[in-house]
Amino acid sequence: MGAVGFWDNQEKAQELVDELRRLTLTLKPIGELEAESDDLTALMELAAEDDSGEVVPELQTIAESLGPKLDALELQLIMSSPEDASAAYVTVQAGEGGTDSSDWAEMLLRMYIRWCEQRSYKCELLERSDAEEAGIRNASIIVRGDYAYGYLKGETGNHRLIRISPFDAAGRRHTSFAAVDVTPDLGENVPIEINWEGDVREDTYRASGAGGQHVNKTDSAIRLTHLETSVVVQCQSQRSQHKNRATARKMLVAKLYQIEKDKRDAELAAKRGQKSKIGFGGETVRHYVLHPEQYVKDNRSGYKTSNPSVVLDGGLDPFIEANLRSSIGKDPKDPGGPTNFGITQRVARAAGYRGPMKDIPFRWVKPIYKERYWDRLKLDRLPNQHHQQG
Repeated sequence: MGAVGFWDNQEKAQELVDELRRLTLTLKPIGELEAESDDLTALMELAAEDDSGEVVPELQTIAESLGPKLDALELQLIMSSPEDASAAYVTVQAGEGGTDSSDWAEMLLRMYIRWCEQRSYKCELLERSDAEEAGIRNASIIVRGDYAYGYLKGETGNHRLIRISPFDAAGRRHTSFAAVDVTPDLGENVPIEINWEGDVREDTYRASGAGGQHVNKTDSAIRLTHLETSVVVQCQSQRSQHKNRATARKMLVAKLYQIEKDKRDAELAAKRGQKSKIGFGGETVRHYVLHPEQYVKDNRSGYKTSNPSVVLDGGLDPFIEANLRSSIGKDPKDPGGPTNFGITQRVARAAGYRGPMKDIPFRWVKPIYKERYWDRLKLDRLPNQHHQQG
């Protein structure tokens, strides 16, 4: 960073600095865990020779401190795809349910903004289309922070709200839907080629919102439509039409990349005779029930809490962590397929599990991972022979 000319291109330089910080965040905990594991080994040997029991409290303290650190590192290891470390575009769109769904979409938007604030992530509103009576039709934000896409990618799908409608004079219970789509910000590393002149239609319009000296007086907002796939993105956050166009192009590339990735996953799942997992606009991923009961439940991980107000105020970390951990042992190239012969299988076999490897339930794997963290640090102690799948 001290080299001559390093900061001439500030955008490129900042990307390198961010990459260095992410690598440091990954390597530093590994080094600390290795050092503490060596200390733990030495204390275990000392405790075996010392009958006084004086080293037991220190041994217990180090062992207990390793668990949370290893859990945090495990989450980063789960997010192993290159795009997981990227920033994330989050789009919220109202679904069926009329005004209630528009209001529900705005509640979801606020929930993600509050989550960003709690994690000290930077969040920028790129586009917002207000509904006629209340709430929003759709809105897009970009979330910048370490592993923003890795944490938020599991939010893609339909979110369902059940409550007493504040817009119904009869006070009846209504069900509302809103769809969330999360795509990575790929920056300049674009794996997709687009003919911007022939494949994309560009429309300009005046930005909506509170206005100001310039923003609502010119056609600065940009809408891009990919003609082949009918994917539409919009940006109106900047006063400059050129900046809005550049941001909209990044959003379009991210969406097309995600579509191609989903197609590859669908083809892999189809080869195994399984139904492909649908992303945006697919099956409901989470239920938010405010009446008659009060709870939030994730359909994928099964995680449930009886305090929906905390979740709607940005308390998403337990759901995000549960969703990431529920994918432990799955082949990252085939999320719908059976588990591979990785760490999970070796730990499970070493711990005595003898059932079919493809049917290891999460409730069985989770305690294994928490109790066997020492074996996971020293994998050479585990049996490495491949067992036949059941």
